[in-house]
Amino acid sequence: MSQIQPESVFSDYGIYTITDNLELSLPDITIKIDKIGDHVFSYVRKDAEDNIIKKIIPTKSEDLTIELSPIRPLNYPAKRTSYVYLDFETPLFLSEGSAVTVFVRCPIEIGVFLVHDGHKDSLDCFTCDPKNSRFCLYGAPESGNLCKYALSEIVESYDDSMPFLNGVLKIDIKNDLDKGLTLSKIVFPITGNSIYYKNSKAIIDSLSAIMKKKLTIEIIDVTSNTIQTDWIMSPTFEQIESIKHMDMGVD
Repeated sequence: MSQIQPESVFSDYGIYTITDNLELSLPDITIKIDKIGDHVFSYVRKDAEDNIIKKIIPTKSEDLTIELSPIRPLNYPAKRTSYVYLDFETPLFLSEGSAVTVFVRCPIEIGVFLVHDGHKDSLDCFTCDPKNSRFCLYGAPESGNLCKYALSEIVESYDDSMPFLNGVLKIDIKNDLDKGLTLSKIVFPITGNSIYYKNSKAIIDSLSAIMKKKLTIEIIDVTSNTIQTDWIMSPTFEQIESIKHMDMGVD
């Protein structure tokens, strides 16, 4: 994972209006926006390996407004799936009939949106943790699901997200089986989960997971739930897919 700098050195999520220039600091990423002429701005993003993305942005007005926000982790290194596979560093054991609520870290990406005329258009998207941005296959090679993979820590609360690297996801888990089982992973379509931000923190719509028996197979049934929060909802540019909840196996 990227080396973590003190949180105070980072910029915050939010809306920025630029009349002259702006520099944003993220983990291993800097973004510079400069006015280079009447109604014209330049956008430059540079990472720790000196890779540079440049764009020229014409505007109708004399200033430029952007929104910096956390987005779903589905675009880097390429858009290949809507599913996220969270592999718990510490598995959970649930005895029969028990229930638990946990908070876990889930990867995010960063979006930069151009705000104009009541719209928010995607200007740029990237990850601040490219070395840990990877895919995995869940299930059999011929019928499994390609997933965005992440090793996930169980944390104490919504306050435990790492700025610009992950958000915190609450999962309510119930074991309706007649025996205890270990839960070491959860796989779900994240397109059903909105992301919210406050300062440099991010949180994600919650999940409900029920361990139960379907015919003769033990499964975990996962659904997404909208959370109630005063944090700001991130914009999105992804097409929302109608995907039913997934039935995931347990260990």
